[in-house]
Amino acid sequence: MDSPNSQEQEPAVETPSGTPPAAAPPAPKTALPAAAARPVAPPPGAVVESAPSPVNKMRRRIVWASVAGFLTTCFLMFLRFFLPRSILEPSTTFRIGPTSDYALGVDTKWQQQYRIWVTKTSDRLFVIYARCTHLGCTPDWKASENKFKCPCHGSGYDSEGINFEGPAPRPMDRAHVELDAEGQIVVDLARLYDWPKGGKNRFEEPPTSSGGPFIPL
Repeated sequence: MDSPNSQEQEPAVETPSGTPPAAAPPAPKTALPAAAARPVAPPPGAVVESAPSPVNKMRRRIVWASVAGFLTTCFLMFLRFFLPRSILEPSTTFRIGPTSDYALGVDTKWQQQYRIWVTKTSDRLFVIYARCTHLGCTPDWKASENKFKCPCHGSGYDSEGINFEGPAPRPMDRAHVELDAEGQIVVDLARLYDWPKGGKNRFEEPPTSSGGPFIPL
């Protein structure tokens, strides 16, 4: 019989050798506050702005550029309304050089620029206005046939512009010519000499000090 002062000792639990110690229990997770766990809602009446996209920026630029271009065009048209409207036409009076620059026969070097031919004979020089008297086309000079031929309806003229075939009713007109103080031939297409069918031949009018239908040589 044990003494009353003796204490009962718990039997020791023996751990088999080679067995790892038991893992410690995981620490309890700290709960986040409720306010941090969910997003904060904006207050009532607040306006939430999102960043503009690059596509919207480009569209706005195109629209404003179009509006600016339209307004600029309208403004320029408004200014043009008050400017004088004039048509610049080539002068009807011009120089073509001295008589010594031309040989006997027909010279066509001014046909494209002034629509004229310069014809020089043994006793005179005159300028033919290159316009068919039928419908106003420009005839071609056929040097091999020694005649002018209209490509539109076949009117034919000799080297002096006198009609001899086709529907042309009369010879081609001649321009007013004169010599200036420097000996240059001055041609004036605003003053033409004609020979109407059955009318007076103005090609033979004698030239004066201010010129005429030909320059005597």
